[in-house]
Amino acid sequence: MSLNDPQWGKRGGGNEGPPDLDEMWRRFNQKLNGLFGRRRGGGEGPGEPPSVRQLGGGAGLIVVVVLVAWLASGFYIVVEGQRGVVLTFGKFSEITDSGLRWRLPFPIQSHEIVNLSGARTIEVGYRNTIKTKVLRESLMLTDDENIIDIQYSVQYTLKDPVQYLFNNRRTDETVMQAAETAFREVVGKSKVDVVLYEDRSQVAKDSELLMQNILDRYEAGIIVTKVNVQNAQPPEQVQEAFNDAVRAKQDLERQKNEGQAYYNDVVPKARGTASRLFEEANGYRARVIANAEGEASRFRQILVEYNKAPQVTRERLYLDMIQQILASTSKILIDAKAGSNLLYLPLDKIIQMSAAAALPEGQAQLPSTRATEPPPPPDTGARSREALRGRERGERP
Repeated sequence: MSLNDPQWGKRGGGNEGPPDLDEMWRRFNQKLNGLFGRRRGGGEGPGEPPSVRQLGGGAGLIVVVVLVAWLASGFYIVVEGQRGVVLTFGKFSEITDSGLRWRLPFPIQSHEIVNLSGARTIEVGYRNTIKTKVLRESLMLTDDENIIDIQYSVQYTLKDPVQYLFNNRRTDETVMQAAETAFREVVGKSKVDVVLYEDRSQVAKDSELLMQNILDRYEAGIIVTKVNVQNAQPPEQVQEAFNDAVRAKQDLERQKNEGQAYYNDVVPKARGTASRLFEEANGYRARVIANAEGEASRFRQILVEYNKAPQVTRERLYLDMIQQILASTSKILIDAKAGSNLLYLPLDKIIQMSAAAALPEGQAQLPSTRATEPPPPPDTGARSREALRGRERGERP
């Protein structure tokens, strides 16, 4: 119905108002019935059959509509971070970037949308949570013939959409199989303590490199970005035995550390003492040898002088010995030849008196030498000593 229709905007009774949709639909159906020769109105006799011209015009309209819809089906949208892969009769044709794109409609051409920026994750040994274990995937054998239960996840992205679509039939399953193969190889070459406690991160890193090499050989068009070890433990059936072994190993390490600490404390001290004793012995040895050599040299020199003047040398040796003896005593007895009296010189008291005289008055008092001075010996003793010395000097050669 056109806007120039006199019935546009009018309802029954000639009143102004909005168009009657029921009336418009009824007239549209009447036109279609007239086009295909159906009866007009309700229930009257059959209408006239449509002419060839009417049939040709209706079929052309349908063909045009179908053709337009078919061509419009070739439009597709590629989002940022994705790539479109166009196929011509199932064979790769081109790769399209993001935006509104058009290709020949099906069945001539088709397209696949591949997300290159999104990270994909597969789970090996568990599903969703580590409590939901898949023992067929998680149980592995180590190098020292121990079984461990390990769960891990692999994150990867796509680098080549063509390789991802055409080189492998089920790429996600290929990634899972490559991950399982890589982990079993790395774990099979490692000790159980390395996998469980010591260097789990290195196991994940080695598995990641091996997995990437496998996928590159398959030309899967995938980049492995991260391998995360979620859990690694002994099987539940032998968990207690492993815990006992771990505790025993910890005790062993603790005792070794304590022994090493004791060793570090005792051995350096013993080595220091031994070194000190060794150096002292060397010093004593050098001192004794030097003294012996000095005494021998002195004796040879004295012998030379003695051969020249024996009497003078004897007197000199005697005086040196007397000087050496009297140097270590604080009392001296002097033979007074004039009165045949033996004088006593208290050198210790004299030294104390000299030291006290050097101090200020009031701080020290001079000790009384008379109180401590012993009485003079009787004359008989002095005479007998003088006679004894005279005899000893006369007997000396």
